[in-house]
Amino acid sequence: MKVLSIAGANLRRFLRDRSNTFFVFVLPLGIVLLIGAQFGSGFEPRIGVVAPEGEVATSIVDSLESAEDVAVVAYDDEDGLLLAVERGTVSAGVVVPADIDERLDGGDAVEVGFIATPAGLGPQLEAVVAQAVAVASEPLDAARFVAAKGADPETARSAAAAAASGAPTVEVDVRTTGEALFPTDLGQFDIGASTQLVLFMFLTGLSGSAAVIQTRNLGVATRMMGTPTSMGTIVAGEALGRFAIVLVQGLYILAATTLIFRVEWGDPIGAAAILVAFATVGAGAALLFGTLFSNDQQAGSVAVVAGIGLAAIGGSMLPLE
Repeated sequence: MKVLSIAGANLRRFLRDRSNTFFVFVLPLGIVLLIGAQFGSGFEPRIGVVAPEGEVATSIVDSLESAEDVAVVAYDDEDGLLLAVERGTVSAGVVVPADIDERLDGGDAVEVGFIATPAGLGPQLEAVVAQAVAVASEPLDAARFVAAKGADPETARSAAAAAASGAPTVEVDVRTTGEALFPTDLGQFDIGASTQLVLFMFLTGLSGSAAVIQTRNLGVATRMMGTPTSMGTIVAGEALGRFAIVLVQGLYILAATTLIFRVEWGDPIGAAAILVAFATVGAGAALLFGTLFSNDQQAGSVAVVAGIGLAAIGGSMLPLE
């Protein structure tokens, strides 16, 4: 019973510390939200478009909108689009000339502007834009070819449109070999939740070493030894207290991300085993730091640096992929 009393006292002291409200209960969910929004499965590259009214411009925009995994954003002028690309609001931009229909009807060559930064998704999106422009210009190219043979331009355009609608399509069979790194049904916040669970359980364990040092420096451990309490009982109580604190941190993240972000944690028995195992690791780390350092400020500072540093190396700050 004394072991449970010591552990309970440590847990109550942890929960009553107001500084833990933000770092233990608010910050983990904020980082899960940030990682999910930035790297989760809901990401789509955005292409900004400046397009006038007209048949060809409308065809280009429709072709871009029909492309898979690409979002199209309309802009009123080229300056606004250029600023959006520079700020990263969109991954690339397309500028369709205002007189594109008239110039193509007159047989002139027309350049469609493409804006992208040197790094990022520019090269991939350029291929998507080139395909959309090619699809939009094919009927006009065919009409000019027919008109060059002596046909009336309107008749040539009608004939080209009719031929395009009846042309056979090419089916592409795409096959993926090997296994995907992540399952296809992975939620947007699943990876962020799992990494932050590991990070904050370990970080909370390391930071808890300050309480172990305070227990020693404030004479609490000495007073307990003055009672009929063995050294083994005190150490076991402190260890169980660290274990309970780290476990509470893990249970909170698991429950909160399940309710708020609909994170799927898989088999409950497997998830519980991981929580217990890592809570044991965090408790051991807390006792180790509490033994090595002489004051709580030193232990707390080193705990934060070590915890975040190891998290960055191990992939808990950002996905290694």
